[in-house]
Amino acid sequence: MKLDTLIGEPWADYGLIDSGHGKKLERYGRFRFVRPEPQAMWAPAGNDWRAAAEFVPGSDEDGGGRWTFAEPVPRDGWKLRWDNVSFTAQTTPFRHLGFFPDMAPVWNWMRERTVGLNAPECMNLFGYTGVGTLAMAANGAKMVHVDASKKSVEAARGNATLSGLNDAPVRWLIDDAAKFVAREVRRGRRYDGILLDPPKYGRGPEGEIWRLEEDLPRLIADCRRLLDENSRFLFLTVYAVRMSALAIGEMLAQVFRDLPGTVEAGELGVREEARGLILPTAIWARWSR
Repeated sequence: MKLDTLIGEPWADYGLIDSGHGKKLERYGRFRFVRPEPQAMWAPAGNDWRAAAEFVPGSDEDGGGRWTFAEPVPRDGWKLRWDNVSFTAQTTPFRHLGFFPDMAPVWNWMRERTVGLNAPECMNLFGYTGVGTLAMAANGAKMVHVDASKKSVEAARGNATLSGLNDAPVRWLIDDAAKFVAREVRRGRRYDGILLDPPKYGRGPEGEIWRLEEDLPRLIADCRRLLDENSRFLFLTVYAVRMSALAIGEMLAQVFRDLPGTVEAGELGVREEARGLILPTAIWARWSR
């Protein structure tokens, strides 16, 4: 199985400026932010870490903490753009800013995989605020966007409006991802591509419990049943640090062993502007043909 690194490069509205001593300094449009980053175990490149706000983690290693502001930042967000997709960035209680910039190379890769297809049908599970969904919809794909959070789906629909994609063929669904995929299997549905970015732990809209280590293999098996020899991809990202790229890659290799194509795995990373070093952010595995 091939191992690789997908590197997110800076673009006009986002960049990793500097990193080190367990933190990272980033630019999101006209604002700069400091956030915790345990993988930045080196020393930073510079001393100028002035920022509009910093996220100060709490004692809870599973995600507690708060933002401290050095200058005013619009609490309802501000507009950013990636390629032909516009969306809102916002300081959230969960330390991130409403989207995951390290996913940019994944959005490009999915677009490349569906070149030549007329209106490919794709699904984004755990779709959050929809930037991945809109990246594909803006490129002509018919999308199914699934997230258990009503607030996240509303934000995704707002991003569609910002992007001028209100009339794009997107089904916006507030649903439990695993249950929805199981229903799609029973309906005999198929897709050209599936993107999934599951959390370590989560709850569905009716209180369903999601535990990554327990529930991911079954979800992947069901996703496989929605793909066939004419499908193009499945892309899985995992941010749980106790898993390895080799582990999730082998899981995909076993589930997809009956389909032609290639299984690969590796890490996601973002290139720092100060020195060009790569800050690792997540692991991934994918099947494609």
